Amino acid sequence: MHKIITLFKLSLALSVFFWNSSSVADPATSFPDKAIRIVVPYAPGGSTDLLARVLGEAVSKQLNQPVVVENIAGAGGTIAVSRVLARPADGYTIFLGTSAALAVNAHLYKDRMAYDPLKDFTPIILATKQASQVLVHPSSPVKTMEELTAYLKSRPGKESFGTAGNGSPGHLGTEMYKSLAGINMIHVPYKGGAPALASLAGGETTLSIAIVPESMALVNAGRLRPLAITTLERSPQFPNLPTVAESGVPGFELIAWYGFVVRSGTPKEIVAKLNTTFDSALKDKALHKKLTDMGFNVVGGKPDVLSEMMKSESKKWLQVIKNANITLN
Repeated sequence: MHKIITLFKLSLALSVFFWNSSSVADPATSFPDKAIRIVVPYAPGGSTDLLARVLGEAVSKQLNQPVVVENIAGAGGTIAVSRVLARPADGYTIFLGTSAALAVNAHLYKDRMAYDPLKDFTPIILATKQASQVLVHPSSPVKTMEELTAYLKSRPGKESFGTAGNGSPGHLGTEMYKSLAGINMIHVPYKGGAPALASLAGGETTLSIAIVPESMALVNAGRLRPLAITTLERSPQFPNLPTVAESGVPGFELIAWYGFVVRSGTPKEIVAKLNTTFDSALKDKALHKKLTDMGFNVVGGKPDVLSEMMKSESKKWLQVIKNANITLN
């Protein structure tokens, strides 16, 4: 009888030990216990990189772990994506995806796309949306969006527009404008938004459509003239700036957006913790103001918000790409 009781106690002790051990070893329970990486698909210094660093610092404080920003530029974000998908689905590698990487590239690089955004990624949070502005040089003869459309129609194929590159929001947005307004222009792709805007400020191109965080400094300095905003409704930041849609191009809307995602297969408990942490950071009043002052429109919310954005934007830009016969293969 004594031996039976002793064996029972031993068995009970071992059960408690292994239960506690498995609980401690559970990655979802201990997450995070080391540095987290945010992969940015562009070089340092741009708006995507800036958002990653500002938000990464806030997340680092909340999780009490370092958050390192890793810049992997090239091929519209596809190189960065391949690196992210080669790493474990453990939540320690987060991808800051743009609308291009998460909704557009699958339709542009069909023959060499190695990933499906909707299948290979699990959304964490839709961080921000950015309106864009239609911009011209201050010496341009056009002062309004209506005048720009009339001017371009009178000079088919003679004027040019600069963008951050093939397949960028500015490129696709201008292609949509061309289609809706019935105009023809020459596309001049640059290696990033900054050189495209510098070229416009230097008078080398006719117009650009660029996100507010990238164009704000040049506009404020008087080196570029904004004609319209690309959202369907006027922006509270620029209440006197008309929308493209109300300026003779009904239905036009271009919104750039940034979302944080992880590899599919990441434990749902880790995804939930990351969502809660990022959302809390975005709701912080000081950080919210800082991002707003930079030209970002803060969103936040549950992962489903980003999931729906990825689906709807993918469908929308597929049609634009088909209509303009754009391919980057």
